Amino acid sequence: MRVAIGCDHAGFELKQEIIRLLKSLGHEPQDVGAHDTQPSDYPDYVKDVAEAVRTKKSDMGIFICGTGIGPTMAANKIKGIRAALCHDTFSAHSSREHNDANVLCLGARVIGFGLAGDIVKTWLSAPFTGEERHSRRIAKLMALEQKDV
Repeated sequence: MRVAIGCDHAGFELKQEIIRLLKSLGHEPQDVGAHDTQPSDYPDYVKDVAEAVRTKKSDMGIFICGTGIGPTMAANKIKGIRAALCHDTFSAHSSREHNDANVLCLGARVIGFGLAGDIVKTWLSAPFTGEERHSRRIAKLMALEQKDV
């Protein structure tokens, strides 16, 4: 699976660990930056992760910053993106199974590598159920992108 992965300065070290994990699992990480711990602005890199997913250059996306909150907000402003902030495996699994999330956001200052690795593995392996009730809800969610509420 091709996985676009990005971070800001606060997520750089965890991103490097997740890239190693992705490779060990047989996935193809596509690193969009940041490439060091110098202060950077997460929207710049979130845009690149989301665009890779939206245009199908990547199958899924992962973004890491200090808390994961800002990137989740930013990614969900991009048409076609369903980003989920997950700090536990139950939420990771549910975000895929029920919401067909295509971008995972993580907070490096909230969780450590061990838990982050478990979350990533859970998220990537959980399938969308495709059940009618979940599909109906996602269709309504995506319809909100078309409206100026």
